[in-house]
Order: sequence, then structure tokens, then C-alpha cells
Amino acid sequence: MGVWQSYRLRLQRQRLLARAWRKSRELRLIEDRSNGIRPNDILVFTTFRNEAVRLPFFFKYYRDLGVDHFIMVDNDSDDGGAEYAAEQPDVTLYSTKHSYRAARFGVDWLNHLQHKYAHEHWTLVVDPDELFVFPFCDTRPIRALTDWLDASAIRSFGAMLLDMYPKGAVDAEPYKKGQNPLEVACWFDSGNYSIQKNHLYYNLWIQGGPRARIFFKDEPNRAPALNKTPLVKWDRRYAFVSSTHMLLPRGLNLVYDEWGGEKASGILLHTKFLDTFTSKAREELERKQHYADGQEYKSYVAELENQPELWCKWSEKYINWRQLEILGLMSKGNWA
Repeated sequence: MGVWQSYRLRLQRQRLLARAWRKSRELRLIEDRSNGIRPNDILVFTTFRNEAVRLPFFFKYYRDLGVDHFIMVDNDSDDGGAEYAAEQPDVTLYSTKHSYRAARFGVDWLNHLQHKYAHEHWTLVVDPDELFVFPFCDTRPIRALTDWLDASAIRSFGAMLLDMYPKGAVDAEPYKKGQNPLEVACWFDSGNYSIQKNHLYYNLWIQGGPRARIFFKDEPNRAPALNKTPLVKWDRRYAFVSSTHMLLPRGLNLVYDEWGGEKASGILLHTKFLDTFTSKAREELERKQHYADGQEYKSYVAELENQPELWCKWSEKYINWRQLEILGLMSKGNWA
């Protein structure tokens, strides 16, 4: 059974890579600065649509972490975000008007671009509303982390998605372009999470937080997955299966310790819940480009009619990565 299962997963990976190659024909190169990528550069890959208000801080945050180059796919933005990204000196930009859903929610496009640009590079796959936090990130650049991972022969690094939200109504405080979103959405759930193991792909499946508590309170098992493996020492034979929730080969999903210890891990601060969220949710519900015809966004829009407050008496205000480690949401493992 084990040999047969491994063979089937190998075939699946080959099909995913072939699919990514076919979907690459949907991409149009807008700005090519890839000749500036050096052999050891750390690369960010992202897909975006209408994120002009977020992009200035997104670029600043990841440049400050030590990212060297951004490879981005604009999915038919009309708010000036694509033009802004194209002006950045460290961005290689592609564009497409094709279906995000039909490209497996952008995974096919990014699988192709990682195959093309990222072989033997450390790559970070994040959305514009995700801020990567890792142990010692307040005093050490991301290269210190990847150097330690290289020295430890570790090729993937896990991070839980942590939903951040404001105190009060989601749209009460306007978010300004270029602003740190944590100045607005600085609260999170320190508990209220469930974890299961996927025995086929070996990844953990984490759910919970404010979205399960508010938007999926009647069916919490339908809440979005929070487990991610965003940081990978890429090889052109690799492929993401479902967003950054799981990869093939499946050994890359073993970013946790099964024997009672702790592996180093990080957090993705998910700043979705700003004042832009309501209009964004309605737009995505109409577009039906997300999983299950946008059922997640249907839940958002239905609940937003009641103007819910995500903050509760158990909410914690974000301070730094050490706080998250004390709460058991991430770990420095044996990295000292």
C-alpha cells in the first residue's frame, strides 16, 4: 500500500507540474527584472487583485525582512495596483485576465513561476494581507532563518495563519494606504483552534479563530484552513497542491515534531479584517472565483449584515513574536 500510494502521489505531482505549464500560457509578462535575481536571493511569490491600498506596506514589510525580489501575478486589477507594482525596482510582474478559480485559485500560475525562477532559492509564498513572523524576526533578517534551515538540512518551514481584527466594528477605523495594518487590526484569538493530521499528505489541518467563531459558528468544520507552509527551499520538481496548505513531495509537509518536541515555526499575521473587507467580500461573492463558488464569502456577507464585532473578552492584543511563542502558536524550536 505504501509503495502504491507513493507512486500515485508522484504521478499527481507530475500532473500538477504539467498543468502548471499549460496554465502558464495564460500569463503575460508586464515587467521583467528577473535578470537581477542572484543565486542566493530570497524570493516572494504572490497573486493579487485590486490591492493598491495594501501594496506599499506589503513591499516595505518584506524588504525590511530581507526579501530580495518579488515575482507577482496581477489578476486583472483596475485600481492602479498593477501599475504601482510594475514601477517597483525589485518586481517581476505578470498579468492575466483568466479565471483565478480555473487556475486552482492561482496555484497553477505560481507553481509555474516557481518552476521557472525559484530552483534552489528560498521562496516565500504569501498574499498581500499576510505578514510573515518568525523567531527573532525583530532582531534577525529572514536570511538568518534560511541560513539556519540550510545548516540544519531543513527545506520547508511551517506557519499558522493568525486572523487579526480590530476592537469594534470591522469598518469603524479607515485604513490608509501605506499604513501598517496592525495599527488597525491588532487583536487575535489566542485559543479556539482544532488540529487534525492529514494522513495522505502528512500536513496538519488547523481550523478555528474568529472566522470559525463568528462566520462559521454553526458549522466550524467548514471554516477556512489555517495551516500553511509558506517558506520552502524550492526545487523545480516540487508543487503546491492546495494553496500553501500542502505540497508534494509530501515530506515537505512535515513541519512539526511528532515525538513530543517542537520544531521551529512561524506565524502569518492575516490582516484581512480592515474597513475594506466588506466591499471586498461582496465583490468576491459576485465573482465566484474562490473555493466552492465563493461559499466562504457568502458566509462573510451574510454575517456582515449584522455588523458583528470580532473582538471578545478572550482576545489578545498583538505585541511581538515572543508573545506568540508563549501562547504556543509558534516556536523557535532549537534555533538559538
